[in-house]
Amino acid sequence: MNIAVIGAGKWGQALHFAISQQTSCMITSRTLKEIPNFVVLEQALKAEYLIFALPAQVVREWLNRHFQFHGQKILVAAKGIEQGSGAFLNEIFAQFIPSENLSFLSGPSFAAEVTQGLPTAVVINSCNDTLAKEFTSFFPKFIKTYISHDVIGAEVCGAYKNVLAIASGICDGLHLGNNARASLIARGLVEMHRFGKFFGAVDETFLGLSGAGDLFLTASSTLSRNYRVGLFLAQGKTLDVILNELGEVAEGVFTSNAVRDLSHKHSIYTPIAREIALILEGKDPCVSVRDLLDS
Repeated sequence: MNIAVIGAGKWGQALHFAISQQTSCMITSRTLKEIPNFVVLEQALKAEYLIFALPAQVVREWLNRHFQFHGQKILVAAKGIEQGSGAFLNEIFAQFIPSENLSFLSGPSFAAEVTQGLPTAVVINSCNDTLAKEFTSFFPKFIKTYISHDVIGAEVCGAYKNVLAIASGICDGLHLGNNARASLIARGLVEMHRFGKFFGAVDETFLGLSGAGDLFLTASSTLSRNYRVGLFLAQGKTLDVILNELGEVAEGVFTSNAVRDLSHKHSIYTPIAREIALILEGKDPCVSVRDLLDS
């Protein structure tokens, strides 16, 4: 087995299931799990191809503690921006791995539906076409794969859509209606594009699977943990209670702060992300709605 998934949460297990349809694949995590081909970390790291399905906020620490580069080929399946530093995942991985050995997964792909073998389409983003094609070959027939060079665009979309999913959940939780949700998602896409363009993203990425595709999915379904965070916030629950009940990492909670800080630093207009960060800090969602309408 030359492929290993690092991280055995729901997303890691879904990727392991998908890749295993085509070829043998190992999986590992911090705690032992009853999963076929589960191995200890040391064995997984010997694989030629590694798929990282770790929460974005732990990636840097994990790489510092566990990773040594021996020519491994990497597919990053995490989505988020590091809180505090504002670093994109490609910037973090680039400190440990050459860019030609890195690729990044994006597109609409709920873990629950992947595990059921339901069809979807994803994008492998890399500066190395050969590497992208190698990872493409590992995916099963029910997942259609595309290749793109726009790593930063895919990263921005994958991270930002989680923030907008929280906003959409709040919108539905407040019963603001279909018009409001559609308006929010549409303006969120514009905001996401404005943010990404500052960092060099390609326009078409935002209209494709990585952008609109993943955003429409994540901002419209209770299968999205970030959307559920928004729903619960609208019901008056505190963030601590929500995250405890959720039992999973909701990347948008951390990314909202990173987007707000980066936007402030670079004078990028991102009003929806700003309000989500404020709501997560305790602002009344109804006041945020009024402020967005007045801005």
